[in-house]
Amino acid sequence: MKIAEGDYVLILTSDEKKYLVEVKDTSFHTHKDFLDLKDLIGKNYGEVVYGKKGEKFYVLKPSLYDFLMKVERATQIVYPKDIGYILLKLNVGPGSLVLECGGGSGALTTALAFMVGQEGRVISYEKEPKFQKIAIKNLERLNLLDRVIFKNVEVTEAFEEKEVDAVFLDLKEPWTLIPAAWESLKGGHFLGILVPTANQVSRCLLELQRLPFLDIEVSEILLRQYKPNPERLRPEDRMVAHTGFLIFAKKVVEK
Repeated sequence: MKIAEGDYVLILTSDEKKYLVEVKDTSFHTHKDFLDLKDLIGKNYGEVVYGKKGEKFYVLKPSLYDFLMKVERATQIVYPKDIGYILLKLNVGPGSLVLECGGGSGALTTALAFMVGQEGRVISYEKEPKFQKIAIKNLERLNLLDRVIFKNVEVTEAFEEKEVDAVFLDLKEPWTLIPAAWESLKGGHFLGILVPTANQVSRCLLELQRLPFLDIEVSEILLRQYKPNPERLRPEDRMVAHTGFLIFAKKVVEK
């Protein structure tokens, strides 16, 4: 497929810096060179193009990972290293109905919308309008806005939706909404929670154990990348270490 106006491309420079840009009638500048983005129209992903001063640029297809790492943000985002595991643990796929509370800047919202497909839906609760506006803008870049129902509401007791496939809570005191999550979930289905501190994990566990939830898990995911030098292979000097604790559980129906 040829690159068209309005598409997003990942531009990789000769020194391997990455830039996610929209193809339109404007210029792209680095400290070394610049190029007119409209000149990319009709080219193929993977091609090499040259700036006005002869600098080499590689035009690549951006992945969902690239979009998530480059999202506009006003809040701490859920990182891709956590998102992949969240999607699997919540069993998110085509046709899923997923509810999230604490949508923030929309990184996880974007991944959920991508995975549920055209037939699925994501209901995203966020009490701060300014955060929700950023999330909407991020989803528009991937043409996923029609898969998300945004609600600018601070939930204190219950969600409007029932019989949803999965619930994810990412807020300061998620234990207060664990009963609401239980009420909204289908039997046997999936709850996920993200919290940054250990004392928050404990509060959540106490509430989960009070309610009919089973298969409770607490995880922390660490990702260490390596310098891709075959002669001197070693870890990168820096890594994204702790981003949060993940808690998962499944609803059971006791009679």
